[in-house]
Amino acid sequence: MASSRGRTHRSINVWPGYVDALATLLLSVVFLLTIFVVGQFFLSQELTGRDEVLNRLNRQIADLTDLLALERSNRRTQEETAASLKNSLERAESDRDRLQALNDAAQAAKGQSSEVDKQLEAERGATARAQNQIDVLNEQIRAMRRQLAALEDALSASEKRDKESQARIADLGSRLNVALAQRVQELARYRSDFFGRLRQIIGSRSDIRIVGDRFVLQSEVLFPAGSASLKPEAGPEIDRIASAILDISKEIPADIPWVLRVDGHTDSRPIQSAQFPSNWSLSAARAIAVVQYLRGKGIPPQRMLAGAFGEFQPLDTGTTEEAYAKNRRIEMKLTER
Repeated sequence: MASSRGRTHRSINVWPGYVDALATLLLSVVFLLTIFVVGQFFLSQELTGRDEVLNRLNRQIADLTDLLALERSNRRTQEETAASLKNSLERAESDRDRLQALNDAAQAAKGQSSEVDKQLEAERGATARAQNQIDVLNEQIRAMRRQLAALEDALSASEKRDKESQARIADLGSRLNVALAQRVQELARYRSDFFGRLRQIIGSRSDIRIVGDRFVLQSEVLFPAGSASLKPEAGPEIDRIASAILDISKEIPADIPWVLRVDGHTDSRPIQSAQFPSNWSLSAARAIAVVQYLRGKGIPPQRMLAGAFGEFQPLDTGTTEEAYAKNRRIEMKLTER
């Protein structure tokens, strides 16, 4: 009996496992079917959207095809109309020539025999009608020729106006170039006077000199090392320059657009400070300081320009102290705006 109970107990415990396995399998199948159905739904939606886009594109292509066909049809109609008008003109001229020949033949036949005169009398009506037709055709031809002549006159007038405009533009350009050249020559003359006075002012100083069309001051004359603040002793030097500029500005005509260009230059040794992160910043600050000082001396600010070149325009490419000193400079130039 104990053995029988053990077998019975073991057989009862097996069935729940089978049931769980079957339920799990069924749920898996249901899950896969659900995924398949959802996938089919989204796939059908995507295909439907693509079909709509394709149909819209096909409709656009059909519309464009219809427009192209309509345009071609209109073009053919215009070409046929032009050909028809040309043919009508040719036929009208041919009829006119034929009727004119008949009329000439009729006029030539007046001196023939009386029978011919009788026949001509019968044909006079036809000749008159032919003459009327000739007159109508001639009038049409004259109207066409008038239209053609009007078009040719309009074209000739347009070409004439174009030639006149080109000639006027060339003349204005030539006059402008002449005026600019005169202004440049005048400014060059005043620039020469300006540098002549500066030469008298600076004498033979080596730290202030004139190089070509530029007035060059060494930076040590105006600024402490690494600074953009003018030295107190730089004031008299710049005052003499300002006085020369003011004297020359009174002689320069108001219509000459002159400016005094002040350019700052440094040597190639880099400077890195909180105030001046680069040589470019230092050269710009020095040029602006000179411009502001000159403004305080009465030179109009619209007649001055501050430029900065940093270390990129050296006068001497050497690495000696003398070369460095020569490259640290302020240049002034009287030039056009």
